[in-house]
Amino acid sequence: MSARRTFLARLGGLLLLAGSLLATGCATRVVEDDGRAHIVFVHGNGDSGALWQTTVWRFESNGWPTEKLHAIDLPYPLARDEDPREQPGRTSAAEHMAFLKEQVEAVLGRTGAGKVILIGNSRGGYAIRNYIQNGGGEATVSHAILAGTPNHGIWAVKGMRESSEFSGTGPFLTALNAPKNKRGDEVTQAVKWLTIRSDNNDKYAQPDGLWIGTRGTPTNVSYDGPELRGATNVVLDGVDHRETAYSAAAFDAMYRFITGQAPRTPEIQPSEKLILNGIVFGLGLDPRDPDSGNFVNNLPLAGARVQVYAVDRDSGERLGEAVHDTTVGRNGRWGPFDAEHGVSYEFVVSASGYPINHIYRSPMPRSSYLIHLQAQRRVAVDDDARAIVTMTRPRGYFDVRRDKMSFGGISPPPGLPPTGAGISVSKLKATTDDVQTVVATFNGERVVGRTWPAAENHIVFLELTW
Repeated sequence: MSARRTFLARLGGLLLLAGSLLATGCATRVVEDDGRAHIVFVHGNGDSGALWQTTVWRFESNGWPTEKLHAIDLPYPLARDEDPREQPGRTSAAEHMAFLKEQVEAVLGRTGAGKVILIGNSRGGYAIRNYIQNGGGEATVSHAILAGTPNHGIWAVKGMRESSEFSGTGPFLTALNAPKNKRGDEVTQAVKWLTIRSDNNDKYAQPDGLWIGTRGTPTNVSYDGPELRGATNVVLDGVDHRETAYSAAAFDAMYRFITGQAPRTPEIQPSEKLILNGIVFGLGLDPRDPDSGNFVNNLPLAGARVQVYAVDRDSGERLGEAVHDTTVGRNGRWGPFDAEHGVSYEFVVSASGYPINHIYRSPMPRSSYLIHLQAQRRVAVDDDARAIVTMTRPRGYFDVRRDKMSFGGISPPPGLPPTGAGISVSKLKATTDDVQTVVATFNGERVVGRTWPAAENHIVFLELTW
């Protein structure tokens, strides 16, 4: 049986479920032609469709119908260490492409559209290129936008882990980058291609191996590694690896490439109603390290309970009883929830085998079906803490030189390197049982939460939106 058929057979009904989840955020009827193409967003390695939340808001604010914006969730989003070798809970390049193909065909079949636009961040761009080159995507894709995709590898060293997708000298990328015409173009001209890269701040396009654990060793990859011959290549100053996809500057480049015009507004416009929804995902234990609790997947965590509380924006204290309380079913969806503009919320996830997760968010301007909640586990190094609070930035990294930020009154936040953008979390561990207000600030955004006792099985996250 081929790798693709094996993957689909193993997932079985999961693909159908994923397709139904994708459809939940979009209308199931055929949408009348308004001149706007359907866009499918493909997240990066270890991530989920939730990262496209602000990008979707920006497209909506510029007139793109919500039902034409589809952010997919790869069930097993981590690449294998060695692409040809089976690895529990991880996907090969072929499996990743097969899933994307299924999702594109689902959108085309459900909407009657002839073609879609594909936008991918990082590893998501690999699946897009593979689908267009090897999966029939030339006939179904009009535009392909690759943001921060390491198109020439994260490293390109002969003999160094060449069986990985991320090796610039390995068989996967060598085949994708093979010349397509006499000019030596690395992309087919049947599709319009855009790459977006950082000038020098992308952790996966660095000449030194610092961010891959080989400091001082050349990667043979330069800052321009994400560029492709034959594509339109755009450089954004100062952005980090994720911001090549999820920043306002990245959206501007995407919109101009697709439409030939500047966005009519650079700002996210508030929606009249504020309806929030998303999926609760769980974690699988890494089979190589049972204590890690960091084996990421995007599988619905059926049976999880989600409670939502309005909280005081200055103290993080709850303003009364839960304003939303539900136990999720097979599809993992915890909403819809009718939220209020200007209100900060605490999302509480309780599930068997997990500590109680408290996730604090700043007020949201628009409705979204991408408020995914990733239940987390404690790790052994935190066993000495009375309370654990983590500041996290899913759509970008922290850069001490570039960003104005603080966490718990500490600036710069603890655990961040003095140079470079490569870490997206900072952690505080309380040493007393006193309940404390904790404030995270980042370039104007402010998230306020409070501590909860680790001894009573609680962990806390202050999640930045921007």
